[in-house]
Amino acid sequence: MSILVLNNADVMELLPMNECISVMREALISLAQGNVFQPLRTVITPPKATGLLGLMPSFISAERPALGLKVISVFPGNSATGKDIHQGVVLLLSPDSGEPLAMMNASAITAIRTAAVSAVATDILARADACELTIVGAGVQARTHLKAMSEVRSIKRCCVATRDIQNAYRFAGEMQSEFPFPIEAIDSVERSLAGSDLIVTATTASEPVIRREWISAGAHLNAVGASIPSARELDTATVAAASLFVDRRESAEKEAGDYLFALREEAITPGHIRAEIGEVLTGEKPGRTSADEITIFKSLGLAVEDVAAAQYLYTKAVATGRGSWLEF
Repeated sequence: MSILVLNNADVMELLPMNECISVMREALISLAQGNVFQPLRTVITPPKATGLLGLMPSFISAERPALGLKVISVFPGNSATGKDIHQGVVLLLSPDSGEPLAMMNASAITAIRTAAVSAVATDILARADACELTIVGAGVQARTHLKAMSEVRSIKRCCVATRDIQNAYRFAGEMQSEFPFPIEAIDSVERSLAGSDLIVTATTASEPVIRREWISAGAHLNAVGASIPSARELDTATVAAASLFVDRRESAEKEAGDYLFALREEAITPGHIRAEIGEVLTGEKPGRTSADEITIFKSLGLAVEDVAAAQYLYTKAVATGRGSWLEF
């Protein structure tokens, strides 16, 4: 038996953002239609470790069945050394026999599919004329989200704000040649949000980096960074004032600090989550209802997204001869 191995470069080559957006849209629709079996991820946080380990299995029983597991670690300290804070592998198995088909670089898949899901949410929730983008953060997710946002809206300007302004300058300098619109480093999150109608928070912060009074009417936010109950990027007032959308309701109710802090502070009720993105895509639930409405997509990342991406990558790699095959 042979197993396909796709490294970082293979994944980047085979999974361009525009294609991944389409794959994620279909994955979220499958989830909303009940064609996905996916338990909550298991998170292991050893007391003496500087990071955590997550186990994320999923089975897609739609027209093209897929079975897989992502083993992902999150080490926030990696950003100081230029490494992605997400490290791990995605394993794709045969849905018929369980035999391993492929092992893929999870850092690359996570970077692309997370931003692609935000693009799907932005496409259906942001105002059609939204064009002023602010990204809070300057790491891997900030880079892929810049690409993703430009795929679904005609961006006129992007502001980037970070705790260390030098990181923002570096981000702007490195990314500018790839985009026709100006990318500006701003030394204040509050100033970067002035007039912004698209906002991405992609930080390692555990306390809010966004406050309600900084947000313009009609803005859409993709809250990406915080993925555990004890961390959040948005203050309670922001969550309470906005219409809240999630990738999966069960996951948000267990893991999303942005939602859970607001709930514990009694600023919102358990029914504050309007819909899952898949439910909006299928027409089961409404999305944005007015031009002045503030919308939030709280992203946690789902195993179905990783498995759908892995299945797409496997099919494309086999067709193009990309990757390495090992006897297993």
